[in-house]
Amino acid sequence: MKKLAWAAARLALIGFIAARSIRGPAIQPRLAITPAHLRANGYDVAMISFDSDSAAPPRITLDNPHAGRIEEVERTGHGWQARLRAGFMPGAFTVRAGQVTAALQIEADNTDSIGDGIPDYLRLDDPRDREAFRRWFTFLAEAQYFQAPEARPAEIDDCAALIRYAYREALRAHDSAWATAAHLPVTPAFDSVGKYQYPYTALGADLFRVPGGFAQFADVKTLEGWNTYPVARDLSRALPGDLLFFRQDADQMPYHSMIFAGPSRIAGDRVSYVVYHTGPPQGEIRRLSADALLHYPEPDWRPIAANPYFLGVYRWNILRETP
Repeated sequence: MKKLAWAAARLALIGFIAARSIRGPAIQPRLAITPAHLRANGYDVAMISFDSDSAAPPRITLDNPHAGRIEEVERTGHGWQARLRAGFMPGAFTVRAGQVTAALQIEADNTDSIGDGIPDYLRLDDPRDREAFRRWFTFLAEAQYFQAPEARPAEIDDCAALIRYAYREALRAHDSAWATAAHLPVTPAFDSVGKYQYPYTALGADLFRVPGGFAQFADVKTLEGWNTYPVARDLSRALPGDLLFFRQDADQMPYHSMIFAGPSRIAGDRVSYVVYHTGPPQGEIRRLSADALLHYPEPDWRPIAANPYFLGVYRWNILRETP
């Protein structure tokens, strides 16, 4: 009996060794990224190789989901591979597959194809993103007109503040958490901008170009000179989301701006509106039809070419299409 048991064990060992030799040695998990340096432009791609004999696809993750996204996980002869598309956040990051990690470096890409000081990674180069921005920007500005003064964000205290608020919030991810925090009278079902969501950009929260760099704050003069470009001095050329700039003969706050909202996103009518904050001392948000503004009782505020105080219709630099 002992001889039979020994023979059976010997046969089992031989079978195990033979099976291992047929399958080959177990693959040690290994993770590689090629190339390991990308630019934070939303386009650069690296290939992730994960050597493993696992039959199930691995869960490949970035330690910061805003740094990039994992795409197209596929089986290979040695394991699995995936594409990693860079986002818009520079820095050092870690890619993980199971218990294995690899380092990834994403560097700021300051390419400015137009030469207006705005890096291409901030531009909304997809027509759907440009439309999403315009819808949210105009809706958010108009929504403040319908808000009770005490319900408005405390930051909105002049015309530039209203513009900064609507611009910044138009670039956020408009999920349920955002809607709860925004305290808006209604929340539309518009698509959000897809390219990036504030504040997860290569500039962080510093959206506005200012002399010497970028910042979270910009006054009307800076918005006009550094963040927008002139389109025309004819209101009929304005698109929803464009700005109207004026410069008056005043010692205090000579620059003023209005938002061309176009047809109301809230009232649902076909009348085109402009929305603006009067600034101190009245400190109120007004909404006028475009026709009413063209015939405003004070000629200095009419957006017509004959008015020397009207600087013109301006459009955001991030909406400029790269050549």
